[in-house]
Amino acid sequence: MKLDRVIRAVLAALILVVFLVAIGALLFVTESALNVWDRLSQGPRFLLYTYAVLLVAIFVAAIWLIWRLVIRRRIAPPVRTPPLTQDDIQSRLREAEETGVDVAAAQEELRELARRRESGGVHLCFFGEVSTGKSSLIRALVPDAGVEVDVVGGSTADIRHYRWRDDEGVNVLLTDVPGTGGHESGLDLLALEEAQRAHVVLYVCEGDLTRAETDALRQLLNVEKPLVLVMNKADRFDAEEQAALMHRLLERLDHIGADVSRDRVVAVSAGGEIDVVEKSVDGDESVSTRTRPADIGVLVVAINRLLGGDTGALDRQRERAVFRLAADKLAEAEMEYRVQRAEQVIRSSTRKAIIGSLAAVSPGTDILIQGYIGTAMTRELCGLFDVAPRDLDIEQFLDMSQSRVGRALPLTLAVAGNGLKAFPGIGTVAGGLVHAVAYGLIFDALGRSLVLTLSKYGEFVPEAAAKEFEEGISEHIEAGVRRVAKMALEEKAHGK
Repeated sequence: MKLDRVIRAVLAALILVVFLVAIGALLFVTESALNVWDRLSQGPRFLLYTYAVLLVAIFVAAIWLIWRLVIRRRIAPPVRTPPLTQDDIQSRLREAEETGVDVAAAQEELRELARRRESGGVHLCFFGEVSTGKSSLIRALVPDAGVEVDVVGGSTADIRHYRWRDDEGVNVLLTDVPGTGGHESGLDLLALEEAQRAHVVLYVCEGDLTRAETDALRQLLNVEKPLVLVMNKADRFDAEEQAALMHRLLERLDHIGADVSRDRVVAVSAGGEIDVVEKSVDGDESVSTRTRPADIGVLVVAINRLLGGDTGALDRQRERAVFRLAADKLAEAEMEYRVQRAEQVIRSSTRKAIIGSLAAVSPGTDILIQGYIGTAMTRELCGLFDVAPRDLDIEQFLDMSQSRVGRALPLTLAVAGNGLKAFPGIGTVAGGLVHAVAYGLIFDALGRSLVLTLSKYGEFVPEAAAKEFEEGISEHIEAGVRRVAKMALEEKAHGK
């Protein structure tokens, strides 16, 4: 209890001292300000005005420096950009191609759009998970199309087109795409891209939507794709169950913000064959195959109503979706180009770090002694991702990374020594060469960590990049030891 009273007394005394110091500082500043004011008011007017302007300028400069060096700029909220036009995407493609980006995939989307424009007609894409009966529905619409249907499910492993004419004589192209949710990789993306190329998507399900189906619908709605939701195999349910399921589907669409009218949510049956087990009076069982009639009238009506409207609007929506698809493929190509160029920058910086270490009279243990190499590498990598880093951010990133290097240095030196021993004919591994490899390994890890952060955030975040460096340094040095050791040996040989 005595100790508690002593602590309280000391805190009270400290508070009193702080209070007295604050009062004294306030009185001193007030007295000084009044003295300056008296002298200025008694002097010439131009001196008073000049003094006031200087005070304001100093205050504004201080605020600007604080904002520039201390306060991090907030990221502006995303702004809804207007839809891409063909001129927009063509301009972006030209600029990217001039910088060396492979734009072939994006250009092919525009060529495919041109081919479909010339062929005319309306493209309907049947989209849905494996075994929901997309191919069976197409066969019911176009009996002579020869659509392959496998009772195991998942028979459509590529994109197939079938021609059909509606009641008004409009030429319609029915597109069957691979079912989503299967085991074969790449088919989900193939199906989604083909859906973006179509005018209208007929999303086929066989009951209430699963989470995966709901996510797929969101993707289609994000590209503003006109939609008809088709519940197939409706003959498995009675009228009351069908009504409940249709109501549930409408609720699901409303929940994800889909603007789909009631007449575009239909329940159908594609028909087909079914095995029926029959029992005779004496108890024997026999299996017979029966054909179920298709019931797709409401689907035909929904399609006719959709195509009977403004087909020009469907064309414009299809074009916007394809432009977005082309832009996405261009973004993928740009990212691939950036990663390739980043690899070259990292290798070049790593080699410079090795050369610097080999040239040093007494190699140190601090890899970021060569700060100018780290700064140049950071600037160049940020430039590849269209990011303009501030000097303060670069310095903060290198300082934070330097503090993590010390903890990782013993492991780095050990890995470097073992890596050099893997090369026959170099004899005893010299300490300077080990340090050179260690320098290179840490620069290599530093650059790769920065690239991962820039790819993830789209901006230069020093704290995140330094954390990525710390968490991934062991993995990076293990993966790059042979490459960096070989580089160090080459430089050592050139230097002899």
